[in-house]
Amino acid sequence: MSSYTSEYPSIPFDPAFKKFFEDFYATSDNPDAHDVYVDSFTKDATLVMASKKAQGPEGTHRCIRSLLQPEILALRKGLWEKVASRVHNPIKIFPYGPNSNEVMLHGTVKYGLKAGGEASLDWAAYSRLVKEEGKVKMEFYQVYLVSSTS
Repeated sequence: MSSYTSEYPSIPFDPAFKKFFEDFYATSDNPDAHDVYVDSFTKDATLVMASKKAQGPEGTHRCIRSLLQPEILALRKGLWEKVASRVHNPIKIFPYGPNSNEVMLHGTVKYGLKAGGEASLDWAAYSRLVKEEGKVKMEFYQVYLVSSTS
């Protein structure tokens, strides 16, 4: 069992989607995995991270996807500017119904800050998944962050 394994309600949900989320949050916590992170999104994806929005333009060459999605790549790199480490805990994922490709998620994330110290946040997200050439990707992902009160 991965440390990125989430709880799910007892309804049918594509195992490939479950595996995608485990891999995605592991990638999110890897400061060197920019290209892998970008490749988690469709060529025309929308990514909204709190108040920041990035749109991936149309493009088909996987080997240069990060060049075709400069906004998503820039947002991703910006997420690491003040952060030395992060650990996501995707607690629960709620599909919109049996075999849905849309989900709501919630979890926590802990940060090790480059300036020293740590921070943690609760988050919730909405994601819409698709399969492109047999590979799961997000075509829309919006994250809502909440400062921890503990």
